[in-house]
Amino acid sequence: MESLGSRLKYLREKSNISQKDFAKKIGVSNTVLSRYESGDRKPDYDILQLIADYFEVSTDYLLGRTNTTEPTPQDNEDAEFQAFINDPELQVWYKDLPKSDEEELRKLRTIWEMIKTEHKK
Repeated sequence: MESLGSRLKYLREKSNISQKDFAKKIGVSNTVLSRYESGDRKPDYDILQLIADYFEVSTDYLLGRTNTTEPTPQDNEDAEFQAFINDPELQVWYKDLPKSDEEELRKLRTIWEMIKTEHKK
């Protein structure tokens, strides 16, 4: 099974983008990207999603869980959630919350799921 690092390096080289330029695009240092590619370090969820979005592949593909590059329904839902929390009006509200990012994001995701459930009815 291919590793995240080898798939990332393959996609980056296939796209003809340098480590330095790609690192800048995803908001990490060149050293951090190099460590992702070597397998010495793993990206967090947000960076993994940025990588998947940039190369238009699924996170499952990057993680070696599938050889299919097409985004899964879960990837599409995560993209919807990211769009939701990046809404400018919501960000004004979100910035006023206490500084417990992970807990607040979990709560926002729960609210998002409730909204989606309501719309399906």
